[in-house]
Amino acid sequence: MAGSTGVVIAAMFANGGIAVLKFIGFLLTGSPSMLAETYHSISDTGNQVLLLVGIKYSQQDASRRHPFGYGKAQFFYAFLVSVLLFGIAGWESLKHGISEVRAGGHETEAGPAEFLGYTIDITPPVDPFWIVVAILFGGIAFETYAFVKANAELRRQMETYGWSGYREAFDRTSDLTTLTAFTEDTVALAGLVVALFGIVATRITENPIYDALSAVVIGVLLMGFAVLLAIENKRLILGESLASDVESDLRRIVESQESVAHVDDFRTMFIGPGQVLVTADVSFDSGLTTEEVNTGISEMEVAMRERDDRVKTIYIEPEL
Repeated sequence: MAGSTGVVIAAMFANGGIAVLKFIGFLLTGSPSMLAETYHSISDTGNQVLLLVGIKYSQQDASRRHPFGYGKAQFFYAFLVSVLLFGIAGWESLKHGISEVRAGGHETEAGPAEFLGYTIDITPPVDPFWIVVAILFGGIAFETYAFVKANAELRRQMETYGWSGYREAFDRTSDLTTLTAFTEDTVALAGLVVALFGIVATRITENPIYDALSAVVIGVLLMGFAVLLAIENKRLILGESLASDVESDLRRIVESQESVAHVDDFRTMFIGPGQVLVTADVSFDSGLTTEEVNTGISEMEVAMRERDDRVKTIYIEPEL
């Protein structure tokens, strides 16, 4: 939990600072890709706030109405982030980019910028092209810092649980807070590179269409990754189980107990990030005393938690 919180806080401060810089760049030049990137960073900053709210909410103690705690709140808030990333940052960037493409683009030069129906005209003391380039490189530096933090936490989980790579980590992790921050940081870096390419290409060719097309690409990137995030969130909101190989290992721990005749039913489900519920209907050998059954159950619980530290709640229903 502490690792996830640190990742989100780092991303929030990085995105907040970058959003201000990008908006200044847009006001100085009217660049469509800079406005697209401004939408992107504002959305990302708001998303980090939502993730922090989810972390805080999930830390509440279990109650009568929520006997397994509030861990799934992080799944819900992460899903909200994916919707907002798609609906605000992605759609607004794409819409503005398409509008600029139809208009033939916008030169990256000092001049009026249209924003929310207002015309803002600021004349900078130096060539605005270099100001925008400096802002984008500054943004890349900020986002690289946030990306390194998120990547370190994700790789720690990969090493802890033996995942082969990022694809498996995306499919198996229950820490959607870190996964969302990692995805946002990756897309943010890609968006900054695309914006830099569009602005430089516009400068070299003196054709503003490249800047406008960059805004379109940024919008498509954001919407595409938002859909992928929503899919990852859905699996945990609906109550995903542990991976089949891990679940099989836990089941074998129960079956290997000398006092167990057979396992009638065995199920697992994530009830929060890094929190798994295990339930089992177990038939014990006849003739065992209640104390012997209780001892066997205690040994199973200890062994399962040693096998996977995500196992937090265990219910074993004994049958004689």
